[in-house]
Amino acid sequence: MTVFSIFFAILLFSLLIFIHEFGHFIAAKLSKVRVNEFSMFMGPAIFKKQKGETMYAIRCIPIGGYCAMEGEDEDTDDPHSFQKAAWWKRLIILVAGSGMNLIAGFLLLMIFFSTVTAYTVPVIEEVEPGCTIVSEEGLHASDRFVKIDGFQVYTASDANLLLQFGGETMDIVVERDGKKLSFEDYPMQKHTFVNEQTGAEEERYGFSFGAQEMTLGGLIPYTWNSTLSTVQSVWLSLKMLFTGQAGVKDISGPVGIVKIMSDTASAAGNFGDAILNMVYFGGFIAINLGVMNLLPIPALDGGRCVGLLLTTGIQAVTKKKLNPKIEGYIHAGGMILLLILMAVIMFKDVLFIFK
Repeated sequence: MTVFSIFFAILLFSLLIFIHEFGHFIAAKLSKVRVNEFSMFMGPAIFKKQKGETMYAIRCIPIGGYCAMEGEDEDTDDPHSFQKAAWWKRLIILVAGSGMNLIAGFLLLMIFFSTVTAYTVPVIEEVEPGCTIVSEEGLHASDRFVKIDGFQVYTASDANLLLQFGGETMDIVVERDGKKLSFEDYPMQKHTFVNEQTGAEEERYGFSFGAQEMTLGGLIPYTWNSTLSTVQSVWLSLKMLFTGQAGVKDISGPVGIVKIMSDTASAAGNFGDAILNMVYFGGFIAINLGVMNLLPIPALDGGRCVGLLLTTGIQAVTKKKLNPKIEGYIHAGGMILLLILMAVIMFKDVLFIFK
């Protein structure tokens, strides 16, 4: 890891968090909700400027930022407070942060893919002699994978990942001549093949995917599919976490993310490739942040959305206004648990670095 790569990784990671808060800020302003302070970074302020109702600040610790809205977690008489806004406006404000992360991730991936001349597609192209998976009755050369075990195949990476974690039989959906064909419990056993270059025996399926030239017209669709692929990979990771296929040791916090981003940059052959690698990884992290923040967990935006919808529904039925402090206590408890989890993950990441 170099000092520059570490600095760039911290700056990029902080920028992604700041973009998230900027989404809340823009949505609040458009909804006429009072924003008391909008800050870039955390800690003591090194610059402050009051403009209208909002204090704009730059703080000294280069991590994230925040958007402090009037009446966000407590009741207030201010007619322009967060609590006084219509429920649908509050919902838009809450999801706007994740929305900005997803947009930022899409743009960062598009910047990266604009430098690529070709990309792999999940279409069977080359078939080795002895491959039993591709046969006259089953999969054919030129078949495009659409689904594997119920998961959508957006890119070749999806197909490789799903095939890697699949069993000896899988539910396969492919596109052939414009039509979709389904194969249930299709045998996907690997066989032993000899590597022609090294002469070593290898276990593999016996087919490979083709490549397609990157064009200006194909850039946006491919970036969109890659974004959807990243979103799906988050859900796959969560599924592995809850089923025990992955544990806390496989989770990275800010320290671990910065290290991975720094290592990614350091592994590049030159300065330009290092920047591009960081841009790609930044897009991946931005999409992850966007999806994770929408999880229905107290203190996260998703949990706040669930709380908003529940309280709005209860108030519509009972015709009584609920005390916003109750929801605030729930989110405060969730925040404490998240901070404890983050502390554990940070300790693990730091320990891993020193090891």
